[in-house]
Amino acid sequence: MSAISSESHRARRAIFERLRQNNQATNTVPTAGGEVQLITPWQDGADRSVSRTTRFIDNARNWRAEVIEATPSTWLQQIVDLVAKRGLRRVAAGRDSAISGPLSASTLADRVYWVDGPIESTKETLFNGIDAGITTATGGVAQTGSLLLRPSIAEPRMLSLIPPVHIAVVHESTLYETLQDAMREQGWADSMPTNLLMVTGPTKTADIQRMLVYGVHGPRSLVIMLVRASTGGSP
Repeated sequence: MSAISSESHRARRAIFERLRQNNQATNTVPTAGGEVQLITPWQDGADRSVSRTTRFIDNARNWRAEVIEATPSTWLQQIVDLVAKRGLRRVAAGRDSAISGPLSASTLADRVYWVDGPIESTKETLFNGIDAGITTATGGVAQTGSLLLRPSIAEPRMLSLIPPVHIAVVHESTLYETLQDAMREQGWADSMPTNLLMVTGPTKTADIQRMLVYGVHGPRSLVIMLVRASTGGSP
């Protein structure tokens, strides 16, 4: 074994040993070179007097997301109004998603394209005939204004990636201070998501002359329907 590989092996063993000894209640991560302090919500300049929900809204809007505040009794009608206001002719949603029931019973029913088959049978319509995709979110991160999406067969990933407008329904009770908090409180260590998206505003790129441009690929617009009442469960 070379000197380099031997040193790498020792460093790896040291990392794993520190991980085993690390107290989960601490805010440090062990590395080969020592301890790295994790950033907490109050170390990143966040104002302790401002609520988590307000910081989520402000940070999401800073990334050009539109945030609409709703209640369990108004969110559906507010989506109907949004679709009418924007002139969205056809929207897509997962056939077996948490919001498919309310959507199918609403005045939007005749505008919804239900995604429930393999991508080969739906991609042509999604790319060419859909104005918006409507999904749920498993949570939001106040520190960055990001949404957490867990795509599944019931609610495929392409709903939030292909249509020019992405409408996401998220419950206030599922907002977390940081991504680390979401990982811990949703129990990812016991049931790691096989597919998870962290969405922060509409799509953007700085590939061209290092200028930040929005909507070059994927959704040009992100609308977050934030259900404010702490009722728990699905919106």
